[in-house]
Amino acid sequence: MTDRSTTVGFLYPGYSAEDDYPLLERKIGHGARLPLVHTDMGEDAHRVDALLEMGAVHRLADGLIRLKEHDLDAVVWACTSASFIYGWDGARRQVEELSEAAGGLPASSTSFAFAHAAQALGVQRVAIGATYPEDVADYFVRFLQAAGLEVTQASGRGIITAAEVGTLGRQQVLELARSDDHPDAGAVLLPDTALHTAAWLDELEEALGKPVLTANQVSAWEGLRLAGDTRPRDGLGSLFRCTDSHCTDAARTNSRRTNSRRTNLSAPA
Repeated sequence: MTDRSTTVGFLYPGYSAEDDYPLLERKIGHGARLPLVHTDMGEDAHRVDALLEMGAVHRLADGLIRLKEHDLDAVVWACTSASFIYGWDGARRQVEELSEAAGGLPASSTSFAFAHAAQALGVQRVAIGATYPEDVADYFVRFLQAAGLEVTQASGRGIITAAEVGTLGRQQVLELARSDDHPDAGAVLLPDTALHTAAWLDELEEALGKPVLTANQVSAWEGLRLAGDTRPRDGLGSLFRCTDSHCTDAARTNSRRTNSRRTNLSAPA
């Protein structure tokens, strides 16, 4: 990685927790830039048909037009539900088409970011605290299982709109993570990019005593990873302290706890 600053573009559906990204940019530092544009989400609903339309590539391509003013190193579809809803193969096609529309830039989505983040931390078993209805949360469970992860606990809160999720505050986020933790889980995943978490990443991990992976956090990490910027950062949870050449003690501990079989994820690299 050179000293040139990294620029990762984010396509973000609607308006809810997009203010996490300027905060993440400040915490990441090193001159990294995280420009974000809002895509037309259609209907704001955590419902299968609405999510399939929300993640349609024509909507993402429209957003890319507004990112072209930036000299991007990578682009990320910053939405979990409207990527995993397509299943593993469908989500892969989604990011391949996004990369093509972006002129061949490395591309990924928040769903793949979660899978890669768990792998980076050496985590094999995860618990999920989802804001979605149960049927939508089940799609995320199946997506992670396709990535070779074991889901020890998963539940949905039944919140239909991203707008409502965006109103949840610190205490509610902490309670969500605590209530869906499981003793066998090496990490707790909070998968909604509509959920504010960037201000409380270290606090969440201190409360649970294990890595907590959140949607906007892993999206930013994934974009930097695709751009080749894997420098460790503090204040952003265990994930950002663990790179190819530098891992925290917590990450090494998680790695020792995993099964000897390591999964080679077939996902955007």
